Amino acid sequence: MGVALVNKYKYNFPKFHAFYGFVAIIAVAIIYSYRPQLKGKTYLLYGGGGLFLMGLGIRAMLVG
Repeated sequence: MGVALVNKYKYNFPKFHAFYGFVAIIAVAIIYSYRPQLKGKTYLLYGGGGLFLMGLGIRAMLVG
């Protein structure tokens, strides 16, 4: 969504804000790739991953 807003309305944004967005996308991919290895602890994986993503989101809002 952020990429679409920047492309359409030409917003200026801090570079670290975009960095946290890309790190969040990579984190989701890594969390998804660990699903088969942690079959019995899926909720723990998603809970920890969700907390990590929440931290990235909060940090991105504070930087921006």
